[in-house]
Amino acid sequence: MYATIDRQACLRCGLCASLCPDVFSMAEGETAIASGDAIPDSCLADAQAAADSCPTAAIQLRP
Repeated sequence: MYATIDRQACLRCGLCASLCPDVFSMAEGETAIASGDAIPDSCLADAQAAADSCPTAAIQLRP
């Protein structure tokens, strides 16, 4: 699985980075970014929680 973020939809709330810092990160004042690497199996549940919790549904998980 891979994560992508619609940067125009991102509110910069930081929720994704707090729920799954191994996959998502944010610099102050910037939109969230996904690592671009395959999501490790050990992080899949946290990445899904981040996607499900995103207030604007900006996060997409894909195979």
